[in-house]
Amino acid sequence: MKLGSSSAVQILLLVGGLSLIPALLFTVTGFTRILIVLGFIRTAVGTTSSPPNQVLVGIALFLTIFVMMPTLNQIKRVAWVPLEHNQISTTQAITRAEQPLREFMFKQTGNEELSLFVGLSHINTPQTEAQVPTWVLVPAFIMSELKQAFQIGFLIFLPFLIIDLIVSSTLMSMGMMMLPPTFISMPFKILLFVLVDGWDLIARALVASFH
Repeated sequence: MKLGSSSAVQILLLVGGLSLIPALLFTVTGFTRILIVLGFIRTAVGTTSSPPNQVLVGIALFLTIFVMMPTLNQIKRVAWVPLEHNQISTTQAITRAEQPLREFMFKQTGNEELSLFVGLSHINTPQTEAQVPTWVLVPAFIMSELKQAFQIGFLIFLPFLIIDLIVSSTLMSMGMMMLPPTFISMPFKILLFVLVDGWDLIARALVASFH
C-alpha cells in the first residue's frame, strides 16, 4: 500500500519531532523550573533517594503538560490542524507553532536576562518583542527559569533550615555532639511537610508561578 505525500510528510515530521522532544522539553517549557524545585524539596527534607528520580521526573513531566496545555492547544489550532488539512505548508506550520511558544517564553523571561543575551548577541536593540530572534529568546528564557527555580528553592529551604538549627542547638546543649543532627531532624521535617500538605502547596505554587 502506497502512502500519500501528505502521510509521508506527517510521518517524517513525527519521527523528527520525537527526536527533538527532550531538547524542547528542557529549553522552551517550564520543565526545568519544576524539576529543579522538586529536587530542592527532596534535598531540604533530607530524603536523598525518596521520591526516586524517576518519580520526580514523572511528576515534573505531567505538571509541565498541565502548565503548557493552553499553549499546546493554541499550537494545535493554528498550526497542526491546518497542516493536517493541507491548508498550509510545513514551513508555515512551523512558523505558526513558534509564535505561541514565543509568547509563553516572553511572559516567563525577565528583562535582565533578555537584555543580557541581546547584548551578548551584538544585534541591534529590539524595539518590539517581534524583533527579538528566537535564538536569543531561548537562552534568556532558560536563565530566567533557573533564576526563578533557585528563588523558589531558597524559600523552600528556610523552614527546614530552622528545624535543623533548632535540633542542632538542642543536641549541643545536651552534650550529644556525636549524634548526627540530621538523624533527629529528618522525622520532624517530614512531619512538618505532611502537616502543611506540602505536595499540594508546592504544586499550587509551581502552577501559579507561570501565571
